[in-house]
Amino acid sequence: MMKYQPTRRRLLAACAAAMLAPALPALALPVRHAQGITEVPRHPDRIAVFDLATLDTLRVLDAPVAGVPDGKLPGKLGIYQDARYTRLGSASEPNVNALRALAPQLIVVGGRSASKYEAMAKLAPTLDLSPSRDDLVGSVAAQAELLGQLTGRQARAAQQVAALRAAVARLQAQAAGAGTALVVLTTGGKISAQPPGTRFGVIHAAFGLRPALATAPEADARGMPMTPAEIRQADPDWLLVIDRDAAIGRAGLSAKELLDVAPLQGGRAWQRGQVLYLDPANWYLLGGAGLGAMQDNVKQIADALARQH
Repeated sequence: MMKYQPTRRRLLAACAAAMLAPALPALALPVRHAQGITEVPRHPDRIAVFDLATLDTLRVLDAPVAGVPDGKLPGKLGIYQDARYTRLGSASEPNVNALRALAPQLIVVGGRSASKYEAMAKLAPTLDLSPSRDDLVGSVAAQAELLGQLTGRQARAAQQVAALRAAVARLQAQAAGAGTALVVLTTGGKISAQPPGTRFGVIHAAFGLRPALATAPEADARGMPMTPAEIRQADPDWLLVIDRDAAIGRAGLSAKELLDVAPLQGGRAWQRGQVLYLDPANWYLLGGAGLGAMQDNVKQIADALARQH
């Protein structure tokens, strides 16, 4: 028996050391994102967010958030106005001192803040979660699942993504019999049409509303200029409106004032009460992305279509 005691003593010593040693940090997870691959610690509890769509997804997942952009946060993101959330500057001018003091385990940029990726990556692991406009629903779903995995909320992410996909499928079925639609953005007294291929073309590409206009050669991602008379000529069954000035809090001619003119009042959309003013913050500030914002956007359009049948 004596010859086994050294081995036994070493084993006991090793076990005691293991019990007294601090727990090892969770293994990092390599994450592919819009600007490369980044090693991100699992279950970070100090997340700094510069992208409002990502902040919205984290809200739906009830995931930890430590820092948010300056300024008034729109809609349901108002919960992050609380003083317990560190203010980190704007998307164009991050507050580096505030970030260093926060010592985030993860920084997320996207959309307007994507250009700050390299600067942020020097401070902490950083992801660019800019959504793909080619498949916005799929992109939002994938990012929700990723954030669920990183924060230990996989089950909630799976449940919410499944609910989103089911709602989109129902909207597509409704849209099949809804006629044509034209999406317009108003700002500074001007109107721009948003046909397929433009920034808000997801309403056609993913939600299934048949476009009243095909993409024109002069259209780019921001849309193409349009007058009330040209809208009347297109004569859509549905007119969906995004008021940029309302989204950013700029005074001036509202979308309703701009569009409540004689040429449009004779059109099908106006005559049938099928002019729908979309949530401007969800569409313009969050870009139609963000898990909760997209769920709300789908519901608003679906409810409007249901009321007309």
